[in-house]
Amino acid sequence: MEKLDTNASKEQRFCQFSEDYKQIYLSLTYSIIFVLGLSLNSTVLWLSWCQTKRWGCATIYLVNLMVADLLYVLTLPFLIIAYSLGDRWPFGELLCRLVRFLFYTNLYGSILLLTCISVHRFLSVCHPLRSLPYRTRRHALLGAAATWALVVLQLLPTLGFSHTDYVDGQVICYDTTSPENFDQFFAYSMVLTLSGFVLPSFVILVCYALMVRRLTMPEDTLMRTSNAARAKSIRTILLVCSLFTLCVVPFHVTRSFYFTLRFLTSQDCQLLMVASLAYKIWRPLVSMSSCLNPVLYFLLVGNNRVRLFQKLKHNNVGEHPAGAQGERPRGGEIWALAR
Repeated sequence: MEKLDTNASKEQRFCQFSEDYKQIYLSLTYSIIFVLGLSLNSTVLWLSWCQTKRWGCATIYLVNLMVADLLYVLTLPFLIIAYSLGDRWPFGELLCRLVRFLFYTNLYGSILLLTCISVHRFLSVCHPLRSLPYRTRRHALLGAAATWALVVLQLLPTLGFSHTDYVDGQVICYDTTSPENFDQFFAYSMVLTLSGFVLPSFVILVCYALMVRRLTMPEDTLMRTSNAARAKSIRTILLVCSLFTLCVVPFHVTRSFYFTLRFLTSQDCQLLMVASLAYKIWRPLVSMSSCLNPVLYFLLVGNNRVRLFQKLKHNNVGEHPAGAQGERPRGGEIWALAR
């Protein structure tokens, strides 16, 4: 929805290229994400709310992730309508700023929550006894609260950068900011990429690498962990890292490249068009991460599927078989949450 990509920005005043693809592509992809994200995240929140068992660390992180996803997907109808209208924003200044803010809140909040989950799981796998005092509900609540506070502080500037404006005779909502403020926005976005993506990603990869090394040690060095269980854990780690890399890394790479070209006032119109196209194509795909948490939640932990079918059949928590929740492996939800 960034009208800067036609003839509004100073670096692109000699580069005019069509973005008609956004009217169909972005409207369609955001519609799919909205339907899937709303239904799947609502279902997982419902299951978590209905369970009689006291919430553990995994469920606390799960609920926070689902809330972040829901806050974002509820803004998608505004984007769908605006893109279908050819970038015209009919919803006013406040919703423009709020929609942009919630997009980045979901993105960087999810990354930081994943970092908390990775550290928690790393401690439970590599230091199971020494870390027991730190793997508690209290620490999980503090970690989730600190994550929200840090994300909000990091993203407050987006409320100032994003705003509405008149371009080519219609009201648009800047995804970045107006041309005269782009230099300041570029510096802010680079700092945000470093603090909100690069550093947390490094922590996540280190934690998972150490877990894989631990799980591939000879069996006598681990405490009664079967080969099948270790193999499943390793597969899960690889799947989680692959999905995270697929969704989040290309978005930040294409975004940083596109912003850098704009900052350098590149006059290579073809390169600028390719960079813009790559960034705009990947922008809705990063939002697919809003659908991956609940999908992994059901696919990787079999007993969660059993619980869902039982709830749909009986619509009563008390009618569940006594062993439905007790058989769930400790920490299994944490694997299913990771993006």
